[in-house]
Amino acid sequence: MAAESVFTGLKVLDASSFIAAPAAATVLSDFGADVIKIEPPGRGDPQRMLSSVPPSPRADANYGWHLTNRNKRGMAINLKSPAATEVLKRLVQWADVVITNFPHGTRERLHLGYDEVAGWNPSVVYADITGYGDAGPDAGQPGFDVTAAWSRSGLLASTRDAGAPPTVPVWGSGDYMSAIAIYAAIVTALYRRERTGEGASVGTSLLAAGIWATGTLVAGALAGGTPFQLHDRTAPANPLSNSYRTADGKWFMLAASSSHWPGLTRVIGHPELLEDPRFAGIEGFAENSVALTGLLDAGFRSQPFAYWKDALTRERVTFSLIQSPEEAARDPQLRANDIVVPMEGVSGMEYTINAPVNVRGVEKVPARRAPDLGEHNDEILAELGFGPAEIAELSAQGAIPPR
Repeated sequence: MAAESVFTGLKVLDASSFIAAPAAATVLSDFGADVIKIEPPGRGDPQRMLSSVPPSPRADANYGWHLTNRNKRGMAINLKSPAATEVLKRLVQWADVVITNFPHGTRERLHLGYDEVAGWNPSVVYADITGYGDAGPDAGQPGFDVTAAWSRSGLLASTRDAGAPPTVPVWGSGDYMSAIAIYAAIVTALYRRERTGEGASVGTSLLAAGIWATGTLVAGALAGGTPFQLHDRTAPANPLSNSYRTADGKWFMLAASSSHWPGLTRVIGHPELLEDPRFAGIEGFAENSVALTGLLDAGFRSQPFAYWKDALTRERVTFSLIQSPEEAARDPQLRANDIVVPMEGVSGMEYTINAPVNVRGVEKVPARRAPDLGEHNDEILAELGFGPAEIAELSAQGAIPPR
């Protein structure tokens, strides 16, 4: 273990699968928490397989598994076995935080419901995530990020151009967004426990995280606002907030405001547009959207991106190159700001992605490989007080895999 970090000494039981809930435990582990991940014997957490499922990029390393489960110790436990209940009870009593995403009903059958867990450890912070929340007609429905966070929230319907069908979003993106929400709930409850000594049940849903991400549009709908139509790149609601293509075929996103307009006219070599009555403020931009977009299109098509990067930067007009994931992975800005960090112990995977939570002046634990299935069974069972004979009996009863 590295030098003490924010959560050194914090003990976390990660009884969850896939991405959102385990990734929240990963953020805690990055700051020094001791995280034990439990998985069913056999294939383990289905997340182990996702790096090989299209449209995941093909690679030799199981990058998704290590991203979501780095810095954890791993156990394989068959929670359906009656003999496993005592192991789970001792893990819960050991833990400060318990994280799960089993559906309601299933979690109770596996002795992971809040009431039973809090009965074993009243001071525990119990964190969970569901697809659609704890109440309502669809509370029991299964949800993934592409269905609950993206589709149900309005986010997917809004992130497409006019006339285009809905596409498949970057799967997992809703999960990682939701993971930060669970992490925040856990940290809030830990702060409360420091003040009151009381445990808590906290959580979120993929739907809630998706609605939060779509907040501007959903809040506008709640206020009775009149929505704009879907984005049309040739006739956008605001041509200063639009994508444009350069002479060398690169696309960039322009995100200018009316205060940038004078500088933008100089950038494209048409300062006379500043006096054009058609483009007098936001209302004029919207009313004459097609004409202004055409002018900007023609201007930006005349030079390569490197030219526009210098010109826009010089005038302090906000923009960004639209990068592919492969281009983003090579972006020097990521390494300069530790957005990607070295990965230890994984062949073919030199770097991984850092969690977007930082405490300046506090180093995180170096990213180490995620555990093999059941890798730390004997070690952890011994820490929990099980002797060799008891461990052998647990194996004989099917609570843990054969040794």
